[in-house]
Amino acid sequence: MKRKTFIILMAIMWTSAQQGSAQSKVLDDYIQSAFAQNQGLKQQHFQLDKSLYALQEAKSLFYPQVGLTGNYTKAGGGRTIDIPIGDLLNPAYSTLNQLTNSSKFPQLENQSILLNPDNFYDVHLRTTLPLVNTEIWYAQKIRRENISLQQAGVNVYKRRLVRDIKTAYYQYYQAGKAVDIYNTARTQVQENIRVNTSFLTNGVTNSTALTRAKAELQRIEASITEAENRKQNASAYFNFLLNRDLKSGIVLDSTIFLPEEISSVPAGTANVREELQQLSQQQKIADLTYRQSKSYLVPKLSTFLDFGSQDFNFKVNSQSRYYMWGVNLQWDLFAAGQRKYKAQQAAIDVSNIQAAYNEASLSFQLEQQTAENNYHTAVANFNSAHEQLQLSEKYYNDQSKVYKAGQLLYIELLDAQNQLTNARLQLSVAFAAVQTALADIERAQASYKL
Repeated sequence: MKRKTFIILMAIMWTSAQQGSAQSKVLDDYIQSAFAQNQGLKQQHFQLDKSLYALQEAKSLFYPQVGLTGNYTKAGGGRTIDIPIGDLLNPAYSTLNQLTNSSKFPQLENQSILLNPDNFYDVHLRTTLPLVNTEIWYAQKIRRENISLQQAGVNVYKRRLVRDIKTAYYQYYQAGKAVDIYNTARTQVQENIRVNTSFLTNGVTNSTALTRAKAELQRIEASITEAENRKQNASAYFNFLLNRDLKSGIVLDSTIFLPEEISSVPAGTANVREELQQLSQQQKIADLTYRQSKSYLVPKLSTFLDFGSQDFNFKVNSQSRYYMWGVNLQWDLFAAGQRKYKAQQAAIDVSNIQAAYNEASLSFQLEQQTAENNYHTAVANFNSAHEQLQLSEKYYNDQSKVYKAGQLLYIELLDAQNQLTNARLQLSVAFAAVQTALADIERAQASYKL
């Protein structure tokens, strides 16, 4: 096959996703649709929204808190305070009555007052405000860093989704190409059946070739069914990633084709992986947690103001109404080392995340190198498959001419035809492998513009 014919063949219904060049408009639209519809990505955004609200919650701790509190008690029995008011005042009152010759001063009974308040209510509006509290200050900073952590998590999922979508897109192309190739092979076998039938009618050959051709047709029909099932499965998976009906149609972009010869990795600058950003944020959070665990050395200071009413028998008047203002101080001086041990655990977390960061950084370098090596292998396989297809087409055309001239056994023609079909299949597989390798490099370099 001539090089121009090859280019036309590979341009049909396909796109190239080279790094450093413009993305396929069709494929990029699918990716943007997945960013808006993919359920897994929505879950990541929900977590990000949750972190934003957590930050607002932490900020609210610095503002005054106002709450209404009330209680009512009904008591009977229990401890009492005995006041001998009668024993103290009755003698004096008796003397006064004698002196005044009257009964103005009554006799009093000793009193026994219940300590538990009986039929007593207390309702007040309390306003509290933290003045010094390093724990909630660190909590706010931790929440702020957690937002960056969740955002990096969203981008990690997006990049993985981009690679999965591109891989599924290429798989769908390859499956569809296999169906086309088997349909072409079926057309060739049908032509062989026509030729063999003509030979048999004219007595040129016996029925063996015709029988073998019909058997080959049945085998290709089964292969077509299998290839169509793979195409449907690939289509369903692609639509699943886009969160749409699994039977929705897929448009293949035919505006960009794979260059005939590729010898090097497409140009692209490796960016900082979001996974490393996640670990960096985790390290910041762990460091803040460590500082927060050490903040017990700083005392906590807060103030409060109450406006309320309290009295017996639900009385509300100028005597029952009251206000109360105060300042609270909390300073943990001794806790049997609990705070110290907690701080040591936080310090270990910081060191652990640093080790994880170093390991991840090295593993990403390995991933990128592996992706580049896989790309070189895919390109080599593609170039080899291209050459094999050219040779197989020439071999089949030559064998077909000889067979029609009655100078070749059908089994030899069938072998040439199978070689041609396999060469076409291998080329489509190699083409998809190059595209998948490109997607892997793009993922390793984190170069797709989100």
